[in-house]
Amino acid sequence: MDDQQRLRYSRHLLLNEFGEEAQERLLAAHALVLGAGGLGSSALLYLASSGIGRITIVDGDTVELTNLQRQVVHRNESIGEPKALSAAATLRAINPDIRVDALVERVGPERLAALVRDADVVLDCSDNFATRHALNRACIAASKPLVSGAGIRFDGQVAVFDLREAGAPCYHCLFPETDESCDERCATLGVFAPLVGLIGTMQAQEAIKIVARIGESLAGRLLIYEALAARWHEVRLVRDPHCAACGVKRAVAA
Repeated sequence: MDDQQRLRYSRHLLLNEFGEEAQERLLAAHALVLGAGGLGSSALLYLASSGIGRITIVDGDTVELTNLQRQVVHRNESIGEPKALSAAATLRAINPDIRVDALVERVGPERLAALVRDADVVLDCSDNFATRHALNRACIAASKPLVSGAGIRFDGQVAVFDLREAGAPCYHCLFPETDESCDERCATLGVFAPLVGLIGTMQAQEAIKIVARIGESLAGRLLIYEALAARWHEVRLVRDPHCAACGVKRAVAA
C-alpha cells in the first residue's frame, strides 16, 4: 500500500478492528457482482470506494429513464448505454486505482461457473429467481461466499450463504427452486428507491467483512427490512439435509 492509498483509506486504517492488513486484503480481492441495477448500484459504489482491488460487473441491460429513480450508479447521460459500462465508468471515476471489468452479457451456466471460480466473493444483485439459483449452484461448486439481496415495494432482505462453513445453508435451502416460483418485478409492482440502496449497501458491507476477515458475517441468518415501519427482523437459517443444490455436494464430500 503506497502513501496515496494510505491517505485514501485512512478512515479504515483508524479502525482497530480493520487496520492495514484488512485493507491490503481488500486491495488484493476480486468481487463478482451480478446486476448493476438498484441493488448493484449502491453495492458497487461502496465496493469501489472501499478499495476492492478488482470488480467484475455483469449485466446485459441498458440504462432507461425509469432506472434513475433508484439506480444511483448511472447518470442521465447514461440513458441507452449498457448498464455494465455505465457503472464501470462511475466506479473508475470514484477510484482510479482499482480494476473494473464490465461484461455486457447474460451469462450461461458454464460462463457463470468460470466467473465465480475467479472471484473471492460473489454478490447477487439480480432480479430473478433463475439467475439467483444458477449463481447459487456456481458458488456451491466453487465454494465461494455468496451475498444475496432482494427488494420490492417497501420490503427488502439480505443474507450470506457461505458453504465454506460447516452446516451452512445455501440459497436453495431457503428458497427451493420449483415450477411455482414467481418473480416479482419492480417494473410492475414498484419499489421504494432508498430500500434498494439500503439493501445493496448491506451487501457491500457483508462482502467487505468477508474479504477483510473482520466481524461476524450474516452466514446462517436472513435480515428482513420493512421500510414503511423502519423495522428489521432476523431469521435464523438452517440447512436442508435433502437440498437438491448443496446436499449433493456434501454427500459426495462425506
